[in-house]
Amino acid sequence: MYVAMSAARQVMIKQGTNNHNLANINTTGFKADIDNFKAMPVYGPGHPGRVYGEDHRSGIDHTQGQLISTGVPLDIAVNGNGYIAVQNEDGSEAYTRDGSLRVTAQGLLTTSAGHPVLGEGGPITLSPYNDILIGSDGTITIQPLGQAGGELAVIDRIKLVNPESQSIERTANGLFKTAAGEEPADADVTLATESLETSNVNSVAALVNMIELSRQFEAQIKMMSAAEDNDVAAAQLLKLN
Repeated sequence: MYVAMSAARQVMIKQGTNNHNLANINTTGFKADIDNFKAMPVYGPGHPGRVYGEDHRSGIDHTQGQLISTGVPLDIAVNGNGYIAVQNEDGSEAYTRDGSLRVTAQGLLTTSAGHPVLGEGGPITLSPYNDILIGSDGTITIQPLGQAGGELAVIDRIKLVNPESQSIERTANGLFKTAAGEEPADADVTLATESLETSNVNSVAALVNMIELSRQFEAQIKMMSAAEDNDVAAAQLLKLN
């Protein structure tokens, strides 16, 4: 009963991770969570016994999603490894692969989730413009409002970083942080302009995994039911004696 109960609980945890990945299949730049079952013995008096499975989070799948050309000047995607630096709700620096950018009424450059994009001196603010261009190195150039065509102004450069994948952790709001807190800008990180990166979740694999986990959960419930039936039968035998 204990082994079956523990297994059912761990399957539910892994199903939650799988469903979270599946729910973000259309989230720009989303990276799937990875977890696996690990055999764990039960410790007690004497030698350990009754090995059961425990769900362990293995990390994040950093595989790049597909790059889709949108033709929108404010859409960017990181080429290969790297992240876009943004400001978290608490004012700290965080990182994202979400390159679907917006400009607020106050001129603040943000992600689609509303996080301010960081430049060389902090959050990037744009003055009114006729046209905007983001270079592959993150440099933002605008044609100021009312200026003749050909007169361009360099506003700022988006901070791009490339931390070690082992040091990256996902936060509750979907951003990424590192143990270092703030990573230095990396000139080797480049952008694909007027493009967006899709989620790297494999929808077919996630759906198949969801079905397999559901069957595993049902199997554990049947084992608990069988153990209960055996307990009832044993009690009846004791009553006969």
